[in-house]
Amino acid sequence: MDPVLEVRDLRHRFGTTEVLRGLSFEASPGEVIGLVGPDAAGKTTTLRCLAGLIRPSEGQVRILGKDPQDRTSGVQESFGYMPERYSLYGDLTVDENLRFFGDLFCLDRTTWRQRRDRLLEVMDLGTFLDRRADALSGGMYKKLALACALLHEPALLILDEPTNGVDPDSRAEIWERIGEFSAQGMTLVVATSYLGEAARCSRAGILSRGRMVAFGPPMDLVRGIEEVVLRADPVDGTAEALWERLGSRRGDLGIVNLQGAHLRIVTPPSRVDATRMALEQAGARTRPVAPSFEDLFLVRTTGEETP
Repeated sequence: MDPVLEVRDLRHRFGTTEVLRGLSFEASPGEVIGLVGPDAAGKTTTLRCLAGLIRPSEGQVRILGKDPQDRTSGVQESFGYMPERYSLYGDLTVDENLRFFGDLFCLDRTTWRQRRDRLLEVMDLGTFLDRRADALSGGMYKKLALACALLHEPALLILDEPTNGVDPDSRAEIWERIGEFSAQGMTLVVATSYLGEAARCSRAGILSRGRMVAFGPPMDLVRGIEEVVLRADPVDGTAEALWERLGSRRGDLGIVNLQGAHLRIVTPPSRVDATRMALEQAGARTRPVAPSFEDLFLVRTTGEETP
């Protein structure tokens, strides 16, 4: 099966700053590709290159074998792009925004109405037709933006932080829709700052300072972690007190996180014995635990060099 999206050695510079450093990946029909990383990792720049909004400094992007920079190829009709914010006209109503995007995609009235009605039902927006976009809640705004990006039924949907700033219920609903679109054969590329969302994707790419430091099925990536993960519970007192007692020694133990009533430590195998001894001396009981996607993320992004 031919890939819907191919990205090869993608590089981009703003002035002398290299913000993308050789990204390569592809996506097949029905896949959900998650791109996760901290601020300034290169997620939005990557998506803008995919959508043809930025011409990459080097490398290539192909959607259904065509360059999104080529305005004569017709490939723009094959994908939809939903930026993180400001993708709608705030002074237009829900219905008017859908009508505007229908005209933008050159849909005839019958086709537009059929797709509009279906998307209003799917996104639960039918009772908000006359409400202005800037009067919608964060979750409703995102669902309307998603509906507008889907009107032309693209083969590839590119979503930049689709759940950023929305309530948990709306976040869950948006991801339910993403799962439905994927099951229908649509390919999606989703940039997110939520590690739990990346873990739900078919394959996830972890970006750090413009590099893809890990890419693959999330659970396969987690199983590939070589580091050992320890849980440290304080014998007496609180986890905060244990954190303070460790003081400057924390940097020698590995990656140490305060998680509620305990500490979670990710440490190289060679340091396990020394780490457990230091924790016990500080007043903690330790035990190994299964690694998580968050542990993987921290391992791959901690200490990344500056480009």
